[in-house]
Amino acid sequence: MEKQEAKSLGRRLVLVVFPFQGHINPMLQLATILNSKGFSITIVHPQFNSPNHAKHPEFSFVSLPDGLSKSNISPTDLVALISALKTNCEAPFQQYLEEMLKVDDPHDRVACVVYDGFMHFAQVVANNLKLPGINVRTSAVATLLFFAVFPRAHDQGYISFKECLAQAPAPELQSLDFNDVLGPAEIPTPLLELRATVTHATKKASAVIVNTMHFLEQQTMSKVHEYFPSPIFCIGPFHKLAPPSASSTSLLKEDTSCISWLDKQAPNSVIYISFGSMVSMDEKELVEIAWGLANSEQPFLWVVRPGLVHGSEWIELLPESFKERVEGRGCIVKWAPQKEVLAHGAVGGFWSHCGWNSTMESVCEGVPMLCRPYFGDQGLGARYVCRVWKVGLELEGVLERGKIERAIRTLMVDSEGVEIRERAKDLKEKADLCLSEDGSSYNALNELAQHILSF
Repeated sequence: MEKQEAKSLGRRLVLVVFPFQGHINPMLQLATILNSKGFSITIVHPQFNSPNHAKHPEFSFVSLPDGLSKSNISPTDLVALISALKTNCEAPFQQYLEEMLKVDDPHDRVACVVYDGFMHFAQVVANNLKLPGINVRTSAVATLLFFAVFPRAHDQGYISFKECLAQAPAPELQSLDFNDVLGPAEIPTPLLELRATVTHATKKASAVIVNTMHFLEQQTMSKVHEYFPSPIFCIGPFHKLAPPSASSTSLLKEDTSCISWLDKQAPNSVIYISFGSMVSMDEKELVEIAWGLANSEQPFLWVVRPGLVHGSEWIELLPESFKERVEGRGCIVKWAPQKEVLAHGAVGGFWSHCGWNSTMESVCEGVPMLCRPYFGDQGLGARYVCRVWKVGLELEGVLERGKIERAIRTLMVDSEGVEIRERAKDLKEKADLCLSEDGSSYNALNELAQHILSF
């Protein structure tokens, strides 16, 4: 689609963002992608964790009152967080859209609402105002099945996970093992209700956008289509389709000095460790990780986020003897420019929490992974990496320095690691094809743009 086509028709898209970095990043990347197709963009976001407006002067920004603060929310209590956002943001969002629609400018007409799936109230508002709504999944397409099926067959009229898998004996779905990923069979009623609400909103959407590549989840996609009749556009990874000029969307300040350190390391020798922006751990786990890294004898770049251990300022909890032993061989930073790090030739492995953005970034650069999921859909990412694509190893159970040392050496040095690296390289080549002209993501993006223009 020509960029000028959307411009000439005066199409504005209103994007509604969920206020955590793993969701803000891909939504702003999606905004730059759609803007490059000629659509005007308005970003609607809660006041909590507000994105930096100055980094995106090409967008309009609208802030919604949300009643949230770092002291009254927990990122792991998804039900309470999403409920609070619906309660506090739905009415102000509808009021804002009503005012926009009153203007009725033919050169700046609202074409549709594009919302993060967790901001499901946006679909309700879109329905009220007779606007199309497009649901965005910033994680794997398989997460749609987490919401569409329930652990007990009588709940909400949906089938159970076991029945879902029995009806789809594809190896990909069997390897994901949803019951194992999601934990106990008896899920609390509030979470069941949230799943029903999110599923209902998704089924009402005019389309679904997923930050994935079709070949990565091909068998799962065929199953998802049974539950969600709207068109599903796999146009990921967003960070690769976004224009190169797109600004960094990190909420944390990136320490670029680590790139200079990487420049001095041998090719494929460095293990990069980062657990994202929300994971926390106790002091014992931090120290075991440190000694596992030291004993592995591998160069490492480690992101230790302030507050990674509750109450810690940075690395004051690490033993001085550890710091002395790894001096010169290890680089520790508060936050890293991750996409640049993973693309660096010195990086040969990535120890990750398996958030979906990190997983996609690693796949696109052909970097094999050590997987240590903590909560949410991170377990799903780890299953894909280790059991379906077979480009990583999972660190399970209690973290202990000997286990960590062995896992790092297996990935970075041993023959098993060589085979994993070869598969990771093959996956990168497939990703490159997917993103190239006439690849599946490239074509899906053009189809999405035409779909929006049809509203």
